[in-house]
Amino acid sequence: MLDLCRILLSTLAAIFHERHGLVVENLLLRHQLQVALRSRQRLHLKNRDRFFWLVVRRLYPAWRRHLVLVRPATVLRWHRRGWRLYWRWRSGRHLGRPRLSPEIRELITTMASQNPLWGTERIRGELLKLGIVVSSRSIRRYRRRRHSTPPSQSWRTFLANHARVIWAADLFVVQTLSFQTLYVLFFIRHGRRQLVHFEVTTHPTAAWVWRQLIEATPWNRKPGYLIHDRDRVWGPDLGGRTSGLGIKSLRTPIQAPRANSIAERWVRTVRRECLDHLIPLSERHLRAILTEFVHYYNHDRPIAASACSLRLRGCRGGTAESLSDLSSADSTMSISEQLEQDRLLPPYTGSPTRNVGRDGRSC
Repeated sequence: MLDLCRILLSTLAAIFHERHGLVVENLLLRHQLQVALRSRQRLHLKNRDRFFWLVVRRLYPAWRRHLVLVRPATVLRWHRRGWRLYWRWRSGRHLGRPRLSPEIRELITTMASQNPLWGTERIRGELLKLGIVVSSRSIRRYRRRRHSTPPSQSWRTFLANHARVIWAADLFVVQTLSFQTLYVLFFIRHGRRQLVHFEVTTHPTAAWVWRQLIEATPWNRKPGYLIHDRDRVWGPDLGGRTSGLGIKSLRTPIQAPRANSIAERWVRTVRRECLDHLIPLSERHLRAILTEFVHYYNHDRPIAASACSLRLRGCRGGTAESLSDLSSADSTMSISEQLEQDRLLPPYTGSPTRNVGRDGRSC
């Protein structure tokens, strides 16, 4: 600020000389140089810099020729913004409709709670008898008291806490070469993004969906929660049937695809990486294509298991094998030894020391 005052004083002292145009030009260029040197990474203009150029625009007609840091349109925008702020300050009032006082809002809530049969117009009429003018919109806003709900975990927190026992299910359509519409049903795990089961059909029904769920959960391999949308193909009694299996059915809200984001993301992946590059000939052809893609998706995709990078075991006939087979082996063997025995990893030939993961277990 002192440098700016010094520049202004030196300019006022030299403006009476014959070369006042050159002095003003030097002033403008020096000011812009000072702003450029003051800013480290990105150009940062302060309010006093904007005010300086507004004054220059009023006093010096040729100010556009010496403006380098910003465009002239920017200075004009500053002027219009200052004009609006000035008249907002002069008006001395807030924009919009004035808010109701707390007493009137409490009166509206009390009248609505004590007279349940009264509508908005009846309450407005009673307020007019008391000399209180309130719009119908304000009455509708305050007639119902908002009940405070106890705090609960968010949907994101629920998915993170129960990711290991959550499956997501969804359907998507595929068009064949002969313009036949095929429906693909799939189940995917939240914990490892592993596709558990899929099937293709031309006419999905509730009975067919239930049979696919039974085939996806053999040998008591079942999730704790099943997330799906509100499509009628799931049937009205899916929740009761799944509860008999020990699975809690969770329906996503209406028009909320992000609630089932894992399934939606897999649909996007299979379309972008596979189905957008070819045209299925028939239902059998599409099943063969998806079987190969699911085998690649589950088998060749690196996933962090514990602290080690493992490969998920294969998917045969549309159903992926569970990693629980590793834990069902000899409990005295480490994970790497089990994988070496299954020929999923080469035999260990290095030093006897093992790498330790974040959880303290060897990898």
